[in-house]
Amino acid sequence: MTMKQRVNWPGSVKRGLEMGAGIADREYDNIQQIQDQAKEILEELLAVANMQEGDLLVVGCSSSEIAGRGIGSFSGEDIGKAMAESILSILRSKGIFLAAQCCEHLNRALIVEKEYALMQRLPVVNVRPVLKAGGSFATAAYEIFDEPVAVEEVRAQAGMDIGSTLIGMHLSPVAVPVRTKRDHIGEAYVVCARTRAKYIGGERAVYQ
Repeated sequence: MTMKQRVNWPGSVKRGLEMGAGIADREYDNIQQIQDQAKEILEELLAVANMQEGDLLVVGCSSSEIAGRGIGSFSGEDIGKAMAESILSILRSKGIFLAAQCCEHLNRALIVEKEYALMQRLPVVNVRPVLKAGGSFATAAYEIFDEPVAVEEVRAQAGMDIGSTLIGMHLSPVAVPVRTKRDHIGEAYVVCARTRAKYIGGERAVYQ
């Protein structure tokens, strides 16, 4: 997996990003700050999550919440791109895959690399996220990934929920909260989780 350069949006995608209800009408002023905050939180999560090469991190991200607006009310293309680039730069250096969760309008489907979908034999569905049907983060991930595909379910080994996007449905059991020193990116509250294998047995069982 190699990091692509900053994306120039093709015309077909630009049409899906045209200004409309709930889309940001101005650029966000603190892009570098939110990228630094995302990296700080992610590095702390990875330090305790014990993830291996080939594992999956699921991220739900509301650009509206980062900008201090209600979820889905101020979707920002620039925020989505900044978050996707920041998070992917770290994950790709460690060989960890990203699942970018789409918004409620796509039933919280996920954008992943085709490589990961093939490895896990995940059924692929036919949809392409755009700003108001998928969200800015998933839309940016779709453009940055080498071969993006959409899937409906994953079982990720860890996750970041940026702005109360509800990623729990895509975490492997058992999810364990990770309390990071920083708990906001911009104005969005951030919740992180790692996962562990289930403990089975009873009073005679021995665990690692």
